[in-house]
Amino acid sequence: MAAPAVACVVMAACALSLSACAEADTGHGPGSATPGSAVSGAVPELPVGATPDYQLGGAYDPAAEVGIVGRDRTDPPADGVYSICYVNGFQTQPGELASWPDDLLLQRAGEPVYDPAWPDEVLLDTSTAESRAGIVARVKPWIEQCAEDGFNAVEFDNLDTFERSHGALTQSDNAELAQAFVTVAHDVGLAAGQKNAPAYAASLKQSAGFDFAVSESCGAYDECGLYTQTYGEQVIDIEYPESLADTHNSFAAVCAAHGDPTWMVLRDRDLTQPGSPGYTFDTCA
Repeated sequence: MAAPAVACVVMAACALSLSACAEADTGHGPGSATPGSAVSGAVPELPVGATPDYQLGGAYDPAAEVGIVGRDRTDPPADGVYSICYVNGFQTQPGELASWPDDLLLQRAGEPVYDPAWPDEVLLDTSTAESRAGIVARVKPWIEQCAEDGFNAVEFDNLDTFERSHGALTQSDNAELAQAFVTVAHDVGLAAGQKNAPAYAASLKQSAGFDFAVSESCGAYDECGLYTQTYGEQVIDIEYPESLADTHNSFAAVCAAHGDPTWMVLRDRDLTQPGSPGYTFDTCA
């Protein structure tokens, strides 16, 4: 990300909307997955030194050396490891557009605004307290289900939709929605992760209260420090062959630049399952 970090201002009105949208639900919590230690005695940390695997393309048994697994919210958590539940909190998922009411979708000239990089995903309208409350009402059950299913944490993707909104959204709009999501996650005992948006890591941790970060290609683009300066060892990174090629890097060089880190893994862009054409999984070790 080339955009500079921008300080977020979280308005007092947000706190009022959060209490309405994110009631505490202490009946939920991590189940069969193995938790790490607690963040402030409340939610489980990423296990430091554990190798991650990213399985958004479909669940499969992780390799023996893997201790952290990220999966889509529609898949079960991985047994015996720290499991992160993926939630696309700021735009629609492929195939789910029809289930979203028009008033929660960002519109431009009467048409929904699509993500140029993901043309089957539409940006959600985070610009008003009313629309943010509507989004939280839809996403809250997904977060609660992640906890019911036994995940340890939840990650929220597309925090930077304001950069693709033609000026219709702001960083503070998205930060207020992020804070609402984090509140719901913490209420059900889940750690909450920032997905990508490295330039905003410091402000998002302060304003939204994220516990960890999930990066894609921070090594290839020399952005890992933006995460580690904010989250310390509570970071995992997924590198892709295409990103490495675009930046004329190799995975070995990226690993060496960061001290052969256990928190980095190489995966194929489609995040396919073992046995599939193009399946890639490699670690720095």
